Amino acid sequence: MAPEVPPRPELVVLDVNETLSDLAPLRDAFASVGLGEHEVEAWFAGLLRDAFALTVLGDNPEFADIASASLQARLSAAGIGVNSSETQQALAQEVMAQFLALRPHPDVVPALVGLAHSGCRIVTLSNGSSAVARALLEGTEADAVIERYLSVTDAGAWKPHPSAYAYALSETGVPAERAMLVAVHPWDLAGARRAGLRTAWIARGSAAYPGHFPAAEVEASSMTELADLFAGH
Repeated sequence: MAPEVPPRPELVVLDVNETLSDLAPLRDAFASVGLGEHEVEAWFAGLLRDAFALTVLGDNPEFADIASASLQARLSAAGIGVNSSETQQALAQEVMAQFLALRPHPDVVPALVGLAHSGCRIVTLSNGSSAVARALLEGTEADAVIERYLSVTDAGAWKPHPSAYAYALSETGVPAERAMLVAVHPWDLAGARRAGLRTAWIARGSAAYPGHFPAAEVEASSMTELADLFAGH
């Protein structure tokens, strides 16, 4: 017997960084300023850690500020531009310019179009700015099916704080149980589940889902696999 297909969500809430955007080009950007290509993942994890800490302390930091400061700290640790803060700032800006020019993973655009054709409303909810999320999909077929580009800047707190998900639900008028967060980050899915949303994990060939977080309702290896799951249901 084929596995039961879960009901299609009314609203799909999309994480942006890594879930939609492909960070691979940042490896070349890191190398161009003297950092190791392997440092991209650690840098991104570190900026999330620091932003989460500030969120717990009651702040709502700007993604770009934390990202740039974290880059400058890595440059200092590598002995790059240590005698000139202006040099470090310029190098950090070079990397951030590449970050702003990132493109979506190949599966993203067809999947979002497919989800929309299946009857799902679609919004993004990013810990970065809504402008960056919009630029990521601008000029693609997916841009036309995104109802809103939402950011935690307007929610008052970074995900996985409950207010971030509550903000998305308030802006769309959809009850939590009829919305599904789609993300590659288990911590994001755990936050959404606590807020009452359904959850879908996009594995993208990563390690096994960590056991210290509750399992996602749906697991898919790609966005297109997720879209196919709900097609016609």
